[in-house]
Amino acid sequence: MDDRQGRITTVNGPVIRASGMRSFSMREMVRVGELHLIGEIIRLEGDHALIQVYEDTAGLRTGEPVEGTGLPLSMTLGPGLMGSIYDGIGRPLVHLMEREGNFIARGLSVPQIDMDRTWELTPRVAPGDVVTEGTVLAVIQETSLVEHRIQVPAGVSGEVLSVLPAGYHKTSSVVARLRDITGRERAIPMVTRWPVRLPRPAKERLAPEEPLITGQRVIDGLFPISKGGVAAIPGGFGTGKTVTQHQLAKWSDARIVVYIGCGERGNEMTQVLEEFPVLEDPHSGKPLMERTILIANTSNMPVAAREASIYTGITIAEYYRDMGYDVALMADSTSRWAEALREISGRLGEIPAEEGFPAYLPTRIAEFYERAGRVTTIGGEAGSISIIGAVSPPGGDFTEPVTRHTKRFIRCFWALDQQLAHSRHFPAISWTDSYSEYGDEVKDWYTAHVSPAWGTLRDRAREILAEDDKIQQIVRLVGEDVLPDDQKLTALTAGLLKNGYLQQSAFGPDSYCPPEKGTAILDLMIAFYDKAEKLLARGCPLSLLKGMRELTELTHIREIPADKTEAFADLRKRLFDRMDEIDRERIAPRREE
Repeated sequence: MDDRQGRITTVNGPVIRASGMRSFSMREMVRVGELHLIGEIIRLEGDHALIQVYEDTAGLRTGEPVEGTGLPLSMTLGPGLMGSIYDGIGRPLVHLMEREGNFIARGLSVPQIDMDRTWELTPRVAPGDVVTEGTVLAVIQETSLVEHRIQVPAGVSGEVLSVLPAGYHKTSSVVARLRDITGRERAIPMVTRWPVRLPRPAKERLAPEEPLITGQRVIDGLFPISKGGVAAIPGGFGTGKTVTQHQLAKWSDARIVVYIGCGERGNEMTQVLEEFPVLEDPHSGKPLMERTILIANTSNMPVAAREASIYTGITIAEYYRDMGYDVALMADSTSRWAEALREISGRLGEIPAEEGFPAYLPTRIAEFYERAGRVTTIGGEAGSISIIGAVSPPGGDFTEPVTRHTKRFIRCFWALDQQLAHSRHFPAISWTDSYSEYGDEVKDWYTAHVSPAWGTLRDRAREILAEDDKIQQIVRLVGEDVLPDDQKLTALTAGLLKNGYLQQSAFGPDSYCPPEKGTAILDLMIAFYDKAEKLLARGCPLSLLKGMRELTELTHIREIPADKTEAFADLRKRLFDRMDEIDRERIAPRREE
């Protein structure tokens, strides 16, 4: 805290106006009032400043002091982040609860990372080594799943003068000292601070060629997302946005998960806080929290902190990306974040745009999603951040501003359907309204690692589902009986796809489906369609095929464990043998005549 000081002149909810602020800077963090509430300067006008306060401003009075910190809103980055739970401005909630109990007082200042905790450190350089930005100086096993890499900061290079020896050291330690190219000595601490609104640098952006495997068939099979990709999950109340994000957080093959509860209801965030610490990481068998960081900023918390929460989360994600990790960031929900922007904008007296949102809403949405991507880090490693943002359009209206502008800056749109959700079809991702622009970019990866037929099967399945959508409109008007057999076959196959492939339980063994199993299911269903189409062309009635017992088994094929490959081959053989038998039985009476 420095000696600069202003005075409060007006209080308008989370926005206050102060005078005597000429020596302060834009985006500077300040302490407001006698309680030292945390705030940020968002506008400077000569001697006056507008400040958004991240805590409840009830009781603030004009004339109370405003003191500067000289720093922007920043996050302390270092070992100790993993497994932690923070609020929207980066305060550790567990430490606050230990200090204050269940009711947290205002104006508290708690270190974001425990600086007295000791870590077992292993150096990776020695005195005399020449290092550049991004070079790993030392590593710490932060959890059993995450190796924390202490790196040379961006823009720094030189000769190593000293480095901590192997052993246990406090978080507050200086890891190494360098002599840079100007001859100046530089200390590299174990932790660093970074302004949350400033993207961390990278050397090069890479093409999104590798998929983020989620274990959800409808996503991996029809609407894939790449590592470093951006996706939105829009849907009305009760359609399963939060549950879908929980599935992605648990099952995706990202090494690090950052989950931001941004303005959601307290009971939903409570469920996350209770479940994640006891969930088992399916890839290692260890607790999922060993590779997860939670940002909790519920709807009853101050609105200004909600606006800052997504920047806190993305900054942490970038920090681990820079170590060469693949990070998945879940933002639930960006609509509540946009509502916080709208409320603050209204208190600032800005001219509103559509539905009261500020005119700069698209810019803010773009700035957030643009921080995703697969990159070559400054240390030469490949790392990625995949952002999956939930959108909560009022009444499920996808034409409202937040959903519409979000679609401009994402390439993967998983639209949740109210009717599917009400019919207990999970995940309720609509196969008609959803899309992914990553399909062609990840096709080569799937071809090389899963199946050469992946792209063809995906296209065929989408064609059948699209054709069925048209057929169902006819069925609703005149009924199914008037349809020709070829259209009935399309509807039948689409039903198999919907019930046996697209539907997937969030619990039990089918909660995760490897892409190999999903492709095998799709291949068998498309193969049935192709063979049945040939039989129909030869005059075989569809009614004979619909009664096959093997067709019922095909609907439940998703329940077969992924490692039981012989079961898939057996079902395929029995299904095709039975279809050939039906064809022979149909032809035999004609020969007798």
